[in-house]
Amino acid sequence: LGGRRVLRAAMAAAYVDPAATEVLAPSGKGVSTGTSIIAVCYDGGVVLGADSRTSTGIYVANRVSDKLTAVHDRVYCCRSGSAADTQAVSDYVRRYLRDHALELPEGRLPSVKTASHLFRQICYGNKDALMAGIIVAGWDEKEGGQVYSIPLGGTCIRAPYAVGGSGSTYIYGWIDGAYRAGMSKDECLDFVRNALAHAMARDGSSGGVIRTVVIDKDGCERGFVPGDRLPYKPT
Repeated sequence: LGGRRVLRAAMAAAYVDPAATEVLAPSGKGVSTGTSIIAVCYDGGVVLGADSRTSTGIYVANRVSDKLTAVHDRVYCCRSGSAADTQAVSDYVRRYLRDHALELPEGRLPSVKTASHLFRQICYGNKDALMAGIIVAGWDEKEGGQVYSIPLGGTCIRAPYAVGGSGSTYIYGWIDGAYRAGMSKDECLDFVRNALAHAMARDGSSGGVIRTVVIDKDGCERGFVPGDRLPYKPT
């Protein structure tokens, strides 16, 4: 019941009247994360990764932005689309998960599924006013490592891995050939870094550095690959 109350509150509080879109989003191009994001399950947890380029049209507004956002202790999201929209949605979800955690027995954390469905409720309920493609991933005691993809429109799909952003279109074939189930933590990290490096090499809207997060029963571990040490660069 507590989870349902949180979902209802998310829908009510986060709803944006489509008629107000012109006021909320004035004319002209907004800041876009025009991006490459990925999350992959491995045997024991998940790895999330993203590039760091944020653009406004053809102008790079931020070379080292962080598109991996924590929404609870063991749940993160990867953000693509409008930077303002995705930041606002993730702030809402973080707040609702914090409130939901207070209703749970002591020592128990919100599930990844609950977090993903909060994102879904907000994105679907405001699909006419938002430009947000989000990947939710994390670890919980009940189901272990999980990845949920929430593309534009608010559909929520669980999968062993998910990719998103403008750079993802360049690497679907590479991922199909390189991915395999049951990877170890180190193998999964290498897979994520190589996938992002290939996307960044081909996509003009992706670039900068690679940021990663590994989430398992022991917690979260941040990783970083500088732009001059990427595992793949075009020749």
